[in-house]
Amino acid sequence: MALLAVLALQGCASRPERVILLPGSEGHATGALLVQRGTDSLRLAQPYAQAQTSAQGTPQASVSDAATVQRDFGSLLAITPPFPRSFIVTFLPNSNTLTPATLPVLKQVREALDAQPAGELVVIGHTDNVGTAELNDRLSLDRAQKVADLLAGMGVARELISVQARGMREPLVEVPPQTDEPRNRRVEIKLR
Repeated sequence: MALLAVLALQGCASRPERVILLPGSEGHATGALLVQRGTDSLRLAQPYAQAQTSAQGTPQASVSDAATVQRDFGSLLAITPPFPRSFIVTFLPNSNTLTPATLPVLKQVREALDAQPAGELVVIGHTDNVGTAELNDRLSLDRAQKVADLLAGMGVARELISVQARGMREPLVEVPPQTDEPRNRRVEIKLR
């Protein structure tokens, strides 16, 4: 989902302002920024695109790069919180048993949490749409709790984990009713 934000510059000749659109965690743009001053506006939509007010106060567009941004703003970047991350584990049909292929993901979650000071995990259970909504609500909670228990067994403090259940209400893949879709049988682990 792309995001468009609007920023109104207030800069003047004695104090120009500069805005730089930073890349997302994967290195590319995750949205766009509309920069306005008076009736003038610029749209920034690529990583390191920037707008700076001119001596006349008009926003002017240019593009910076990672090295320049690090040089000019490294101390600020060092104190910004890390981007939220998301991990997905999947389950065997009608159970809270993880598929063998997704077990290594829990180790990745643990390592990412260890590398992020003050991080917390939100563990969200989901199901496919086979069965009733009530059964799927319970199963999604069982799945989320199972993942929370496994993470706690790996040494993650329980107070860093919150558990939620969505049942079949937020499918990853839209399918007809009563369709066994393995990608919807999942737990999403959000590290923030």
